[in-house]
Amino acid sequence: MVGKREQEKQSLQAGAATGEVRTLADIARIAGVSAGTVSRALAGKSLVNAETRERIRAIARQHGFRPNQMASRLRSRRTGVVGVVIPLGHEKRQHISDPFFLTLLGHLADELTESGYDLMLSRAIPDGTSDWLERMTGSGMVDGVIVIGQSNQFDVIEQVAATYRPMVVWGHYRPGQTHCAVGTDNEAGGRMAARHLIDAGARRLVFLGDTSGLEIAMRFRGAAEEAQAARIPLSHLSAGLAGEDMGPGIRSVLSEMDMGVDGIVAATDLIAMTALRTLHEIGRGVPDIVQIVGFDDLPLAAQTMPPLTTIRQEIAAGAKAMVERLRTRIEGEGTSGLVMAPQLIRRGSTRR
Repeated sequence: MVGKREQEKQSLQAGAATGEVRTLADIARIAGVSAGTVSRALAGKSLVNAETRERIRAIARQHGFRPNQMASRLRSRRTGVVGVVIPLGHEKRQHISDPFFLTLLGHLADELTESGYDLMLSRAIPDGTSDWLERMTGSGMVDGVIVIGQSNQFDVIEQVAATYRPMVVWGHYRPGQTHCAVGTDNEAGGRMAARHLIDAGARRLVFLGDTSGLEIAMRFRGAAEEAQAARIPLSHLSAGLAGEDMGPGIRSVLSEMDMGVDGIVAATDLIAMTALRTLHEIGRGVPDIVQIVGFDDLPLAAQTMPPLTTIRQEIAAGAKAMVERLRTRIEGEGTSGLVMAPQLIRRGSTRR
């Protein structure tokens, strides 16, 4: 009597010889199971035990069988794609090549790939309506949307989130908001930066950055509150985030800065790194004359001269949390946001 394994072996050989393994039913016939079991096994469903799943996958591999992903997605009404949108409402000339965007995008791409999703990227220039976001959420091309940054578009994101649930946003959390946000406590980070400069001996501070975006506005608020509590003056100098304009803009601003300023709270690491170079060029040494604290802790921050003291955002952990929450929302369940604690990273651009 021929055993089951021997029958399977003979079926494999027969299938290979005739080239007849083209459908799930062909795999099912060879494996001695139903087509439904084959479908569930190839999809990795836990309803099929591990041994059977691996046996079915081995048969599929031997025959070079690839399931029709498009048909599968049509049946499940899923696309297998997540849209990632970067809104540039307050700084329209900023580029996706900005180091912060690239760092976060890299972590998001890794997490989405591990979860079986492809990524569709969009750089949106808001035009005063919600169209920039609705074009993605209403396209039918994605299963869910990740928005990187709220820019000055908080109200638009709230409006869309009221009817579109599978969306997660990197940004600031306001109590009672509708959209699910993952991000750092920016206000606490601003306080932390100012406090560190004050503890390191700075007595006249400046906040360097454009505060029209929500996250940076909260960093400024935190720094201003800490300076006020310590009775230390803090002024605000605007600096944009557009790459080609940042260097000349910061040079112009810092060249006119009150010579008594001895501490800079930079809105981002990129602004801080540009300020470091400019201060060196105009002969104001860091940290001897002016101390600087950045915000983000990008990989480049440790490579400057001197290395940049900064406020760390947990970008990798945030990307993981965003994808986990989005997957839950795609399945129709609700999720809460996440506010991550900032961390001071001491390096050579401050004196302690």
